[in-house]
Amino acid sequence: SMAEEGTAKPVLEMVQADGADEGCVTFVMHDEDHTLGNSLRYMVMKNEDVEFCGYTITHPSENKINFRIQTRGGVPAAEVLRKGLSDLHEVCQHVLNTFEVSLRGILQRKIHNRYVRS
Repeated sequence: SMAEEGTAKPVLEMVQADGADEGCVTFVMHDEDHTLGNSLRYMVMKNEDVEFCGYTITHPSENKINFRIQTRGGVPAAEVLRKGLSDLHEVCQHVLNTFEVSLRGILQRKIHNRYVRS
């Protein structure tokens, strides 16, 4: 509706049953899909405090994922999510840096070869 368009949707919501433990939380991530869901799940699962992690895409027309984390030993799921996002960011940064370095090398060789030939 027109009235809703003015209000910004939160990017992330925490869904927790009343009195439920902090270690079992579903995070609703708006404007996200398998790209984040799958890679973030991979990172979160590497954490030994995690008992279960999975996500669902509620409906193809809705651009959001439900990302569920269950932890061991009362570790807050929000902490685990933060670490997973941080680890994923580091990996992406590394991939980007590696790509840029090799691209620079390729371009420099092309420029060098052009001058050597002419």
